[in-house]
Amino acid sequence: MVKAVSYVSDAKQEIEAESYDLLLSDFRLPDGDGIDILKWLKKTGRSLPLIMMTGYADIQTAVQSIKLGASDYITKPINQNGLLLKINEILTVTQTQNPPASFPEGYIEGQSTVAGQMYEYIRLVAPTDMSVLITGSSGTGKELVARYIHEQSSRKKAPFVAVDCGAIPKDLAVSEFFGHIKGSFTGAIDNKTGAFQMAHGGTIFLDEIGNLTYEVQVQLLRALQEHKVKPIGSNHEIRTDIRLISATNENLQNAIKNGDFREDLYHRINEFAIRIPDLKERKYDIMLFANHFLSLANKNLQKGITGFAPETIEFFQSYPWPGNLRQMKNAVKYATLLATGRYITIKDLPGDMTSSPSTFTESSSLRNEAHEKELIQKALTKSGNNKTTTARILGIDRKTLYNKLKQYNLIK
Repeated sequence: MVKAVSYVSDAKQEIEAESYDLLLSDFRLPDGDGIDILKWLKKTGRSLPLIMMTGYADIQTAVQSIKLGASDYITKPINQNGLLLKINEILTVTQTQNPPASFPEGYIEGQSTVAGQMYEYIRLVAPTDMSVLITGSSGTGKELVARYIHEQSSRKKAPFVAVDCGAIPKDLAVSEFFGHIKGSFTGAIDNKTGAFQMAHGGTIFLDEIGNLTYEVQVQLLRALQEHKVKPIGSNHEIRTDIRLISATNENLQNAIKNGDFREDLYHRINEFAIRIPDLKERKYDIMLFANHFLSLANKNLQKGITGFAPETIEFFQSYPWPGNLRQMKNAVKYATLLATGRYITIKDLPGDMTSSPSTFTESSSLRNEAHEKELIQKALTKSGNNKTTTARILGIDRKTLYNKLKQYNLIK
């Protein structure tokens, strides 16, 4: 249930009368402000997650909100995609874990060797103040790792501020990082507090840092070295105390060779590196994640799917997951919505996964016997003798495949 009210008093009445999963509050309200709600929640012993919104951003408000228990803080104008991401992350943590100081359940400890090494690195670096560079493919959960590092550090009570460097218009990047003074440039209709000030005392996360222009990289390096920022249009420098975590899915060393990324900045942001493995590298973790996402989808869609059919599990284990965790989460939610039985079957999965996977392009035209046998043998080799994947490569059903394997004496 979603309910909108305009007054602090009305919000208190609603919270007392109904059960809510999350509260999204403006800072300034007609009869008070968001701080009043946070204080009331704390006084009454309620653990309702709250995201604070404001167009009057200042570091004092941010720090006070976080100290009083706000889950996150967002400034106007609101980026809808960013807000939805924050809401989903907070709800995931709230539904799956007590307390919300780490990954949602299912992201934490995998059983694969590569995952175990990654989490060991995270535990080692989290308590330090070292700058961390997180690398990994799209969809592997780089921001989740950054948030986990922050939550396990001595800065966990201060803000965690995430900036998507790939989504910032090039001419606004400096303003986004360091802020600006009203009237300092066309479109600067109000003062703006930059991300570095917002993250004072806490952690700033720069996602896709490789997308920054060379000129912005110069200013970023200066801010990191001197621990000072100067808002656009201001004559005064502001001291900042932040821990930097960066992420990229690019090869920054190649970018350095091509003259697109500063080597001195690379060494400044890369005091410690963590690589997040692709999902296809974590075979033992695949069904752990799948079952976690199924649990979330059941709650979100009010469904009661029990699990995955055997052929679906076999398919999941062999599928390359080019979109990693993000793709799996979306695929499981899609299948949960479509499923009519107790278990998710392959036919419930998105068509782009089952009909034309990008990594399998073998011809499915089975012509004469010699050609058929050759195609089947190639498909078996490519799939590692996985029958479900072999059938999918060839464009035939499992029953037909088994008949062909028997016919050509290829059953092992």
